[in-house]
Amino acid sequence: MAREKDTSIPTGRIRRTAKVAGLAGGQTARNYATRATNLARGHEGRHRAAARRQAEAAEQILDVLGNMKGTAMKVGQVASFIDTGAFPEEFQERIQVKLAQLRDSAPQVPFKEMRKVIESELADGDSAIDEVFASFDEEAVAAASIGQVYRATLHDGREVAVKVQYPGVAQAVRADLQNLGMIIRVAKKIAPGMDAKAMTKEIRERLSDELDYEQEAQAQRAFARAWRGHPFIVVPDVVTSLSRERVLVTDWVDGLGFEEIKQLPRADRDRFAEIVFRFFFGSLYRHGHFSGDPHPGNFKLMDDGRVAFLDFGMTKKLGRKYPDAKTEALRLGMAADAAGLHAQLARMGFFDAADPELNPDSVLRHFRDVTRWYSEDEEITLDRTLVAQVLIDFGDPRSEHWQLMKRQTIPPEAMLAGRMEALTLGVLGQLEASANWHRIACEWLFGDPPASPLGEQEAAFFGQGRAPAAA
Repeated sequence: MAREKDTSIPTGRIRRTAKVAGLAGGQTARNYATRATNLARGHEGRHRAAARRQAEAAEQILDVLGNMKGTAMKVGQVASFIDTGAFPEEFQERIQVKLAQLRDSAPQVPFKEMRKVIESELADGDSAIDEVFASFDEEAVAAASIGQVYRATLHDGREVAVKVQYPGVAQAVRADLQNLGMIIRVAKKIAPGMDAKAMTKEIRERLSDELDYEQEAQAQRAFARAWRGHPFIVVPDVVTSLSRERVLVTDWVDGLGFEEIKQLPRADRDRFAEIVFRFFFGSLYRHGHFSGDPHPGNFKLMDDGRVAFLDFGMTKKLGRKYPDAKTEALRLGMAADAAGLHAQLARMGFFDAADPELNPDSVLRHFRDVTRWYSEDEEITLDRTLVAQVLIDFGDPRSEHWQLMKRQTIPPEAMLAGRMEALTLGVLGQLEASANWHRIACEWLFGDPPASPLGEQEAAFFGQGRAPAAA
């Protein structure tokens, strides 16, 4: 007789530590075995073996993290920009499948358990769903790291999405936060260039916010205000009266999901990709307030051609200081001003200006390699090979810049912005999109004229110059 699948979330620190520790121990043993074998390999053989080992580690880590939810799964999502084509060909398809499962197919908790959360948050007693909703589909339409999403209708006919936090996930996250150092060490097997200290700080801050759906509701309201009336970007409104710490209710949006979008003709994919680029990068540079979670499950292409952006649990408000400093760095890099760029990045906290190992020419070459897809004035197709190399140069031992990167750090205010940039590039690469990304970016970086028909529509929306920072 088949055993019923266990959908409960392990909440105790000992039980959750055992999962991660077992994974870490297995990886350590494999690393020792590979080091011993490497003594008999040449340089090229060691390189291939390292790539295979990293791919095998990624598969195993995604299996474990994807079934834990809470912080452990979120760390897996943070590292999910490994979908770059950088692994050996025999692992490509398997890695992509597991990443899709991690993003979109977290194990579902039975509705009877989720209903208890809804009832306790919205009303006393067991009739809250009938009182608040005219209809409620008990089949979840999406599952994420800390909650599930359902479709419902209010008594006034308004269709809504109801995001409900998993019961017990808050305790699980608290246990994970105590184990965060161990989890980060495991995640570094996927993304070796990850700055563990900065990532730990960022995850602690973001998870604290993400556990409170009232904080997410506040962020989503700010984005909805900033983009309301935009010609091709939609942020669903929050139903504030029904949103609580563990329940978030927003307008429902119909549209094509990412897998369907990938099958569209090239012109449609290019248009969609440009909109994604404009939303994520534009939010940062126009408003100083951006979403750090550009994974494919958070987009819908609506029938009228607009794109709806969902899920604002991982956002950051920077004001103008960081976007302006990064804009200046980009200006210097585009001008090939090695000394100026070196000084600017040092002022931003990426490294010590006095470090003799970080000479300006090396810093310029690295900076241009990771930004070249939008810093060079030409039409560029973001194919798998290009995306793989850029993301390797973001922070991977296989990069020619690795020795330089090991002497750098990422300032806390830049951590989520860098992740957003890497993941956005990964999404555009999956679409194999083409555009002159440089000219589009220069619209918000330097106030240049519109670079495309979408740019003309956006210029009319924002008016002349840069939009003010979000309040």
